Amino acid sequence: MWLQSTAVLAAAALRVAAQDGNDTAPFPSATYPNATSPDPVTIAGTKEFQSSPPFYPSPWLESGTGDWGDAVAKARAFVSQLTLLEKVNLTTGVGWEGERCVGQNGAIPRLGFRSMCMQDSPLGVRDTDYVSAFPAGINVAATWDRNLAYQRGVAMGAEHAGKGSDVQLGPVAGPLGRSPEGGRNWEGFSPDPVLTGTLIAQTVQGIQSSGVIACTKHFLGNEQEHFRNAPQTGFNITDSLSSNIDDKTLHELYLWPFADAIRAGTGAIMCSYNQINNSYACQNSYMLNYILKGELGFQGFVMSDWAAQHSGIGSALAGMDMTMPGDAAFDSSTSFWGPNLTVAVLNGTVPQWRVDDAATRIIAAWYYVGRDIAQVPINFDSWTTDTYGFQNFVAQEGYGLINEHVDVRGEHGNLIRQIGSASTVLLKNTNNALPLTGTEKFTAVFGEDAGPNVAGPNGCPDRGCDNGTLAMGWGSGTANFPYLITPDMAIQNEVQMHLGVYQSIFDNFDTANIAALAGQASTAIVFVNSDAGEGYITVDGNVGDRNNLTFWGGGDVLIRNVSAICNNTIVVMHTVGPVLVEEIANNPNVTAILWAGIPGEQSGNSIADVLYGRVNPGAKLPFTLAASREDYGSDLLYIPNDVVPQVEFTEGVFIDYRALDRAGIEPVYEFGYGLSYTNFSYSNLQVTKTQAGPYVPTTGVSTAATEYQPLNNDTSAYLAPANFSFVGFYIYPTLNSTDLATASGDPNYGVPGFVPEGSSDGSPQPRIAAGGAPGGNPELYDVLYTVTATVTNTGSVTGEEVPQLYLSLGGPYDPPVVLRGFERLSIQPGMSATFSADLTRRDVSNWETESQNWVISNYTKTVMVGSSSRKLPLTATLTPF
Repeated sequence: MWLQSTAVLAAAALRVAAQDGNDTAPFPSATYPNATSPDPVTIAGTKEFQSSPPFYPSPWLESGTGDWGDAVAKARAFVSQLTLLEKVNLTTGVGWEGERCVGQNGAIPRLGFRSMCMQDSPLGVRDTDYVSAFPAGINVAATWDRNLAYQRGVAMGAEHAGKGSDVQLGPVAGPLGRSPEGGRNWEGFSPDPVLTGTLIAQTVQGIQSSGVIACTKHFLGNEQEHFRNAPQTGFNITDSLSSNIDDKTLHELYLWPFADAIRAGTGAIMCSYNQINNSYACQNSYMLNYILKGELGFQGFVMSDWAAQHSGIGSALAGMDMTMPGDAAFDSSTSFWGPNLTVAVLNGTVPQWRVDDAATRIIAAWYYVGRDIAQVPINFDSWTTDTYGFQNFVAQEGYGLINEHVDVRGEHGNLIRQIGSASTVLLKNTNNALPLTGTEKFTAVFGEDAGPNVAGPNGCPDRGCDNGTLAMGWGSGTANFPYLITPDMAIQNEVQMHLGVYQSIFDNFDTANIAALAGQASTAIVFVNSDAGEGYITVDGNVGDRNNLTFWGGGDVLIRNVSAICNNTIVVMHTVGPVLVEEIANNPNVTAILWAGIPGEQSGNSIADVLYGRVNPGAKLPFTLAASREDYGSDLLYIPNDVVPQVEFTEGVFIDYRALDRAGIEPVYEFGYGLSYTNFSYSNLQVTKTQAGPYVPTTGVSTAATEYQPLNNDTSAYLAPANFSFVGFYIYPTLNSTDLATASGDPNYGVPGFVPEGSSDGSPQPRIAAGGAPGGNPELYDVLYTVTATVTNTGSVTGEEVPQLYLSLGGPYDPPVVLRGFERLSIQPGMSATFSADLTRRDVSNWETESQNWVISNYTKTVMVGSSSRKLPLTATLTPF
């Protein structure tokens, strides 16, 4: 389908020339030619206009697997009392700006059930005051620390709970980080599925331990901001882009962390804006029915991203359970669901059991995390910080107290500071330039990134600018800063405690004064950054996604100018992901380099803790720092290659370090790399084989679908009560006429349409062989091998090291190595600690498309342990299982 290719390509040439830094991005593909996977399965499964097979009916909750049994039983008892209108109310949002949270579904006043509050973000509570600004997910990944991930989840969940939020819209496993320029990569963890999966599971458990539902997002393939929604200003597109992903890559890469989140008990999953194999994610029956609810055994509810729903009946039958914010377009007063879902059940298009199941899933998640015990009234308003205002913002109705300004931060600033320092990666340290002592003769700090935003830390809505130090990306994945400790503030305090000399310049382009100050300094610290965010905000020409991998605000030139004069220049990078650092890595006058990510409100204190040695750096890169953007293999589609943009994931599983390893490209700093103020050695690798049983595919059939009550076909029962006072713009489940055609408001009502075959079949269904429990077949998680190694601190100070376990699966289409385990260890000088990691059946398996299951290939498998993906001194061959 290239009927419009001439026009599109002509526009493409102009667009590339107009967007700085994108002239090297591949087109019309988003994968560089030499980076295409050699696997024929990948090539066949990523073609343009690849289709997604249908799968119906939508699986229904049964008795509850694992620890969900009690929650499901309570949910069944609750939902069995509900009318159809009440069930539709549970599944449909009340509309954008209709209530006080960014999303709320309908209430059930008859049973005292309050409207549920859905609130951003994955790093805190968005759009309110007296909350913490936590480090982003990418910083958590740099800690490689399960406990810190869990504690951050607990703290974020507690703040959501304290504000009255029922659902935290996070954590993030999509984007995974297919391309380093991706605008929202920082909201997630790492382009490695095991690192992301391990830490997202801990985050989910932490959030939900505080009595708040975690909504893991965005499912799936939401790997760039360009064209995630149609229309997009300045481009000729009719639909959102399609992420074309083959079955093997889907399972071995992008689905992996979602399986871990489900296994950890996530109560909700958000379907994404994009299409997957040319079917919208929120109505993709294969992804939601077969993969998510079938194979992965997801027992919670599927929520749409905001306005990501594109159909009513189609999304209901495909497995979506809740539409957010509820209206078809923001503040449109219309909905794909609401009264239209009521009509669809009454006319038999959507079976009542499907709505029953959606409602049961929502309430089961509510009980699973203990919302019946932990819930407090909503005490904030997303649309204003005014104390008094309208309860229904868009309708300007219900004036009263809307913001109680409840301070929910507790002592979370201490944890934030700890994560900030624990996630700071030391990349270069020539002649022990660090740590500093505070008694340096003359300390000079350079760069806008060291100082404050002159408009205040929250001066740009949703952090949509790059002014002052960068401690958070932009978009809906943000929170308001209660304060922001800048590097300038923290370092100046450090020097002043020793009565030293300290000066700083924040203007990156004040070359004369920069040169003069650099000439005086005995120690120069240069702060540079690179920002990104969500596509509804454009900053400096970057439409969410980054146009390039260079530093912003002339940062590269600033480093050159300072280091050309001061031969003891330390560079600190606040970035949302990879940047090009080969030049500064090779610069002899740059004596130290640190990646500090986007560490949140305690940014300055966290970096000062590392610079001055209170914290010995133990962080590791959660991504690769390559010499060029081409080295990563996969890029973004910056200009449409069709009116329905096609992003073909032809690189398959080869992203980030896997791409460089396959191509034999030397990185500047490899995945998993990070220095310490001490040294470590590795020895004594041992592999113990367990006595796990064989892998048995799941068989049998499900129970039949349950309808709690007979359907009342008297349409008059679904009208609003006489004299009911409707709130403007609000989405209600009631009908406005007893005639269904009139109530639908659809001029084509009754015209024969497509209702997928089998979508209303509530009879027992065959179970999926690779399924059987949350996360998939339970035997996938049998431990087959335990690997141990000795790590010794050979230096003179206590330090933390992250030994990493990699596996070579051995096949011709497998990456040379894949991460399979890690542990952050604290070791005293001269002492040793034992690193231990289990290898599960899933870890040593590949996805086989023919059998639609996981298999252990006959290829030789080798385990490797070391300090990074390229420093693996210990190796052993696995005995076949």
